[in-house]
Amino acid sequence: MGGAGSAGGTEPGAGRARVLPAGRDGLLVELDTGEAAEAFHAEVLRRRDRGELPPVREVVPGARTVLLDGIGGSSGEVTRLAHELAGWTVEPLRRADGPAVEIPVVYDGPDLDEVAALWGVPPGEVATVHSATAFRVAFCGFAPGFGYLTGLPERLHVPRRATPRTRVPAGALALAGPYTGVYPRVSPGGWQLIGRMPDPARLWDPARDPAALLVPGARVRFVPAEPESRGERA
Repeated sequence: MGGAGSAGGTEPGAGRARVLPAGRDGLLVELDTGEAAEAFHAEVLRRRDRGELPPVREVVPGARTVLLDGIGGSSGEVTRLAHELAGWTVEPLRRADGPAVEIPVVYDGPDLDEVAALWGVPPGEVATVHSATAFRVAFCGFAPGFGYLTGLPERLHVPRRATPRTRVPAGALALAGPYTGVYPRVSPGGWQLIGRMPDPARLWDPARDPAALLVPGARVRFVPAEPESRGERA
């Protein structure tokens, strides 16, 4: 069905695309980097919205992949699309496009001082630097409503904790490697915690469509919030 190929574009974030069959009517596109996968996913959505693709039931991005599942038409149509995807010229990723989901955050996490030291800034500047960053949901996973957000420059990437916590509270704002994330529920975790979202229930609401507040491709902006009084937090 699909064969390996390279994307024709040489723009930043384009990378090489290897197109592989995934079941009877799916294609898995493998990219060299996470940024290339984000750019490719954005290109799939643009072309789908313009009606330039056959019907596709699901488009699912991963760390370095994009899955197109449930491709409509015959097996010949799937084969044709495989060759087309391998030859795409992909536009650079534009993080500032479109409206942003705003998430209030109190920057008072237990790892704030450690992250500040890794960044080489005073603890009070972590909120300024982080909230000034244009984030984008690269993909989702780990738990319902958990988005892996990219946008921090490489110099601000931080390692996971040497010893993971057995309990991370819902709403915790966390960093690990190139990613920022907000824990939608209580769970174990090894990311660096720099703040908290006062209303984490917004992240996942089964009564909403879509249930996840953070969906792949969405822009995200963190807004510093004042700590609640003790009475408000009780």
